[in-house]
Amino acid sequence: MTGIPTDVELTKATHTFLDQGPKRLLIGGEWVEASQGGTFETFNPANGRPLAQIALATAADVDAAAAAARQALTEGPWSKMSGADRGELLWKLGELILVHADELAELETLDNGKPLRVSRRGDVPFAAKHFKYYAGWASKLEGASIPVSIPDKFVYTLREPMGVVGLIIPWNFPLLMAAWKLAPALAVGNTTLLKPAEETPLTALRLGELAIEAGMPPGVINILTGPGTPTGAAISGHMQIDKVSFTGSTEVGRVIMQAAAESNLKKISLELGGKSPNVIFADADLESAIKGAHWACFSSTGQECTAGTRLFVERSVYDQVVEGLVEVAGSVRVGPGFADKVHLGPIISERQLERIMGYVDEARQGPAELLAGGERLGGELAEGSFLGPTIFAHDDDSLALVQEEIFGPVLAVAPFDDWDELVARANSTRYGLAAGVWTTHLSKAHRFAAAVKAGTVWVNSYGLYDAAAPYGGYKQSGFGREMGKDALDLYSQLKTVWIGL
Repeated sequence: MTGIPTDVELTKATHTFLDQGPKRLLIGGEWVEASQGGTFETFNPANGRPLAQIALATAADVDAAAAAARQALTEGPWSKMSGADRGELLWKLGELILVHADELAELETLDNGKPLRVSRRGDVPFAAKHFKYYAGWASKLEGASIPVSIPDKFVYTLREPMGVVGLIIPWNFPLLMAAWKLAPALAVGNTTLLKPAEETPLTALRLGELAIEAGMPPGVINILTGPGTPTGAAISGHMQIDKVSFTGSTEVGRVIMQAAAESNLKKISLELGGKSPNVIFADADLESAIKGAHWACFSSTGQECTAGTRLFVERSVYDQVVEGLVEVAGSVRVGPGFADKVHLGPIISERQLERIMGYVDEARQGPAELLAGGERLGGELAEGSFLGPTIFAHDDDSLALVQEEIFGPVLAVAPFDDWDELVARANSTRYGLAAGVWTTHLSKAHRFAAAVKAGTVWVNSYGLYDAAAPYGGYKQSGFGREMGKDALDLYSQLKTVWIGL
């Protein structure tokens, strides 16, 4: 049984990639089988059927990849390459992503389930932009001269690569997250071990092939496929890996911190969970706010760490907003990512859908009121993991529905009466990744942006990103900033040099 839909015409390149047989690991510029010969399957979440056999990397494979990365860092052509030359390689890789955009988009939709137009128009070109953006930074890494109080001394700083870097990415934006981490790490001069999520390894593996085609030296990018244990755990605790960058759940982030502390005190940066507040004031353009709030929660089928899953609406317009949200939810088309005009694709896996339904069923038994959705979709969608937009009304912020990251298409809506109440409730979770506010009063928007504890705040919009704009969280949503110039700090270290005159 194949996960490739029989009613979908894929490009020849996609078929070729999938028909090549079991996927291997990229170590030291060579595609190799896992040392213990283990494999696992990746599945199409739209029909629950297998797509490909993938090599399962163990600790021995991580050892080999770390050694290859270390050699490339200290001995190979990468170690002698100028920033300008690194930038040319990154630019070429970005160009190759665009050349193969149709194929990469198809692989992403097969593996993740998201609508094909989202993969093709969003994720793939955005990934290419990241490589091109950091291609420019590769030749512009500067130190500084420092005036000091001691006479006859000249002090300056050098910005150097961190070393061998482990990059662990999630399944919701597989190709894009790989670009977010690889591009700045390589621009600075690091060598890398990339571990894609076990649910969505295909575009990372194809990216590895394109990196070789672009001329990336052996050992600079190593790709290790497998689950958190053993693959991710071996990377997190490896003595020869100098830094780990992880995007995923707060719970796994804690495990990675512990592994880093117990091994070589490697540097880490974490982009973790979220339970983002989204606010609609009575003075907002309500038509835009309703559509925006719906998109903020349900885009990516709610499988997005910044999703605006807690919606606070000023009481005087609460009923109008809720009515509008339910109406929009009723017009949403849910289905396989290759179907025409689909808005929401499937949940990534059966296991994840069961987890989401646990939160939904608990909320239905409590004081929350179900306004839309809440039932697994059957019929022609029964083979896949599908759930439509689900909306609850509530007035109890202690509910798991409101406090926990569900990571699915589930929205909790509540009214508010005054400013102090709003700010307290908006900040009343352990997370602080993002927030949104809808208002026609700019002063109110600035005031809320200052008051909310979140790494990103969108005003009269939601879910906007750019390679130049830093992104990251407060509180238990992690630390460190990806994208923009700030991401260079994640992958570099400063050296201070004193010169006696």
